[in-house]
Amino acid sequence: MTGPPVGLNATFCATLVDEWVRSGVTDAVVSPGSRSSPLALALAAAASERRLRLHVQLDERSAGFMALGLGLATGRAAVVVTTSGTAAVELHPAVVEAHHARVPLVACTADRPPELRDVGAPQTIDQTRLFGPAVRWFADPGPPVEELAHTWRSLASRAVIEATGPPPGPVQLNLAFREPLVGSAGPLPAGRPGGRPWHDVVPAPARADHDGVASVASRLRRRIGVVVAGAGIERPEGVLVLAHTLGWPVLADPRSRCRLPDPAVVAHADAIVRAAGPELYPEVVLRLGEPPASRVLSDWVTASGATEVVVHAVGGWSDPSRTAAVTVATEPGRWCLELAAACEGHAPATPWAARWRTAQERAAAAIAGVLAGHPEPTEPAVARDVLAALPEDATLVVSSSMPVRDLEWYAEPREGVRVLANRGANGIDGVVSTAVGAALAGGPTAALIGDLAFLHDSNALLGLGRRGVDLVVVVVHNDGGGIFSFLPAADLVPAERFEQLFGTPHGVDPAALAAAHGIATTVVDARAELVPTVVEAVAARGARVVVVRTDRAANVALHRELHDAVAEAVASI
Repeated sequence: MTGPPVGLNATFCATLVDEWVRSGVTDAVVSPGSRSSPLALALAAAASERRLRLHVQLDERSAGFMALGLGLATGRAAVVVTTSGTAAVELHPAVVEAHHARVPLVACTADRPPELRDVGAPQTIDQTRLFGPAVRWFADPGPPVEELAHTWRSLASRAVIEATGPPPGPVQLNLAFREPLVGSAGPLPAGRPGGRPWHDVVPAPARADHDGVASVASRLRRRIGVVVAGAGIERPEGVLVLAHTLGWPVLADPRSRCRLPDPAVVAHADAIVRAAGPELYPEVVLRLGEPPASRVLSDWVTASGATEVVVHAVGGWSDPSRTAAVTVATEPGRWCLELAAACEGHAPATPWAARWRTAQERAAAAIAGVLAGHPEPTEPAVARDVLAALPEDATLVVSSSMPVRDLEWYAEPREGVRVLANRGANGIDGVVSTAVGAALAGGPTAALIGDLAFLHDSNALLGLGRRGVDLVVVVVHNDGGGIFSFLPAADLVPAERFEQLFGTPHGVDPAALAAAHGIATTVVDARAELVPTVVEAVAARGARVVVVRTDRAANVALHRELHDAVAEAVASI
């Protein structure tokens, strides 16, 4: 059997892949298709040479989120490849999330050549700027031609640079191929010496007063305030140094990497500010990174009337309440270290920090006491226990809706676990696939997810047992959309209509669904069983599912019980 003849498509795609490897790409996710054959084959050839890793996912929507999870976990752009038509459209949810969450992603949509567009050719749609303003850069270079071979490396290199940012995010390469689609690569255009990428970007030098440190320091000295720390902080130690320098508490989202066992850290801010009076109102609020999930906390910050200073990564705007007095675009942790040096010796002589520390201790005791009285599985306890059960250097991917809130509101501080979530667009789309991508990046990984989100992304289970990942998916199974029970519709809409439109009981057994995919599954019916079950599942390695049954109505009542207990505990502060 003779091999395929040398083809222009194959040479073009091999050049792209070679340049991506030079630019630091380590992973690519491919969904099967015909028009994308040249690129899929080039990636497979590179994978066989161990130059990158190739992951095949039948479902394009899941593939997009797998690539997103890889980028979220590693900070490196992953490549995702689809064929033409609606297959390309399936990447849109992941592209939107990557845009809002600032995750690097190179989305390659194969396309028909120009002569087959707008003439009724099958599997052909308008893919030009398919994802609109959600991409950092779009390129449609047309079918490969020999005369433009000198531009191929630049195209591939720039795609990675644009995806990496600042700010990082998705790019779309719309790659048209003429038949024949299968061929062998000829000699590639020469690359840079030493395996270097075709393009390199050197950051601009810092200003003398880097990122306005002196200006902001003048607003903070000898004033009482709080630090609200969210996702997007690379150096959490800088945040804690600043907190101790100023004598301020850190209201730490689990995704911030700042929720550590430290006297300055407040883990239960949502419960505390629900009950707190004006005595805990700050004069200044330093908001770092992305906003927390807690709307109560955000509303409390606005109601306090404090001067707000917002610090977030370069690119974008993070001020949903539109109350920020100062905005700084930089990495928050490093900037906090510089700010701490400028504020040394200027902490106010007040019991401010001690008052917050007392509130945190009392709230923690109240929450633990209430949960100790519930031997049945409860959603707040599941969030606490899953985080506590994970080993050092693990990653926890937490779903939007109630899981991310329960983790934010009730989990205790701990070291050694990185928390990730798709909070760019705040949807439940693609959460299992995102967790698979994070697990592909390496290390023990767990996902905490509700049953609706699990069903919404069940195609992520396709071939999961053969991917060689260590992933434990903990599914909170309350047969419906639990978060809606906390919203006004629960009280204002008749019960039957509420269940039809919001509660949405589905009647699907998540354990049976996982078993149908050949994934080992355990069902937990008592709180005491959860931690040992998760510990055992992580130790066993591979892909496993743990299903925890809860009740939606009881969950609402428990949250009220917790809020009441914390309110009573902090009332005298």
